[in-house]
Amino acid sequence: MSLFDTFDPDSEEIVKFEYQRSFHPVGGFPETVIMTFKEETFQALEHVCPTEVIATLREGRDIPVYKLDWNGRSIGIFQTLIGGAGTAGLLEETLAMGAKKVLLYGACGVLDSALAAGHFILPTQAYRDEGTSYHYLPVGDYVDIPTAERLGEIFDELRLPYVKGRVWTTDAFYRETRNNMEKRKADGCIAVDMECASAMAVAQFRGAEVYQFLYAEDSLDGDAWDPRTMGKVPASGYEQYLRVALEAASRL
Repeated sequence: MSLFDTFDPDSEEIVKFEYQRSFHPVGGFPETVIMTFKEETFQALEHVCPTEVIATLREGRDIPVYKLDWNGRSIGIFQTLIGGAGTAGLLEETLAMGAKKVLLYGACGVLDSALAAGHFILPTQAYRDEGTSYHYLPVGDYVDIPTAERLGEIFDELRLPYVKGRVWTTDAFYRETRNNMEKRKADGCIAVDMECASAMAVAQFRGAEVYQFLYAEDSLDGDAWDPRTMGKVPASGYEQYLRVALEAASRL
């Protein structure tokens, strides 16, 4: 049996989130939820608007889910885990608690150095170079992202510059080899991340709306890896990205 034989649409899961002792239905759980990665985002959130903790997820540690009001909409937000498997698990739990629309955002590496650091990228398809998506969808190189069209319309409404394109989702951060990068670039991928394919596979399997935008940091395109703004984004940058996410989420 190989990884490509793991999709099983004919039998139920043995372990469901609802079985966990920590799961308690939350009344008034927001239908729109933001998932993001950086602790600095939540430091910025303290200065942006009032919040309250309405639930706690547990994936090796307590993960508070905050609720806030933005443009008259109730929105949830929490710090997700890095990597496809952790993000997929937390996405499953978020949907089980009542979320209908989820916006995932975070940093990525670019495969085209012409994409400046900080530029927004809206994935249209994700190359499945990870394991989680193969438990949710039949074998295939890419998972489609139909929500990219609506998110692009929202970015247009907000007058935010962005590019659309394929992304390369990989589990192996330290095995992004030059040969593989060149293959993905030749195939039309413009960025690399660690979660997109997994999250979008969960979305399709569960019939949920999951949206994603990325902002460029490091570049793999060149004679040597260029970290550019990785680890150097100022607090004002995290606040800017957060405000973009809140504005977009309130329009979903």
